[in-house]
Amino acid sequence: MSEPVAAAPGLAPAPPPRHEIPRQDDDYTAAAARRRLAFLAETTGARPKHVGRYSFDPAVLDGNIENFIGVAQVPVGIAGPLLVDGEHARGTFYVPLATTEGALVASYSRGMKLLYAAGGVRTTVAAEAMQRAPAFGFDSAREARAFGDWLTVSFEDIKAEAEASTHVGRLNDIEQFPASRYMFLRFDYTTGDAAGQNLTGKATLRACDWIRAHYPGIREFYLEANLATDKKSSQVNVLRTRGKRVVAEATIPAALAREVMHASPGQMFRARQVSNPPSPMHCHDHR
Repeated sequence: MSEPVAAAPGLAPAPPPRHEIPRQDDDYTAAAARRRLAFLAETTGARPKHVGRYSFDPAVLDGNIENFIGVAQVPVGIAGPLLVDGEHARGTFYVPLATTEGALVASYSRGMKLLYAAGGVRTTVAAEAMQRAPAFGFDSAREARAFGDWLTVSFEDIKAEAEASTHVGRLNDIEQFPASRYMFLRFDYTTGDAAGQNLTGKATLRACDWIRAHYPGIREFYLEANLATDKKSSQVNVLRTRGKRVVAEATIPAALAREVMHASPGQMFRARQVSNPPSPMHCHDHR
């Protein structure tokens, strides 16, 4: 039986839940998913008709989702053809797009048609890195600086410790950003075909455990201090790299732009100027 949930002062504690979501030792099976769907029907009255219909073995989801019950169906259209001259992908491709936004697939197809007629797109992977960004706190800025010097000298040991937790992850650099009495870090990895957010978290935790065991004077430690800016845009990732930094190049003749897009390059450039006015911070009075 679950213990009552602690409540804020002045409020009565919440009672334990009447029903726990079913889990079992072999939790990634069709039987386990059906059991949880039955649990939902019993406790909420909801009986999804299509969620429990899928064409893959739930065993492949271990480590990717918890309390699996099924799949959601999303409409998928194809856009293309897209002609690519890449370092790995070369040839003509048709791109699946999952959406319920009308005209989106058609818009992508129109752009791909224009690029195809212009001779295609040349792509270059300019950089690759996936981060976890811990922070260490000290009693003074000088101690934080000394810690940074020690990290530089100890990089090979830290790298070996991080890579001991992964088959594909490789620690290539530890960027340092001192601020006051803190040292903010970005552990930069390559992660093979994996996106790598969980991989880098596990590897960096192992490396940081080794750091904390071998360096005295650390007062605070945070595994993720938000300098990796996971799942959100940030200037640091524009200046650096998170994931793969890819440059795509194409030259579109003016006549082709007018034929397909019904607008000249000059008109499109002017439209961009009008739709991106300068910020008030960039407007100055020079009287």
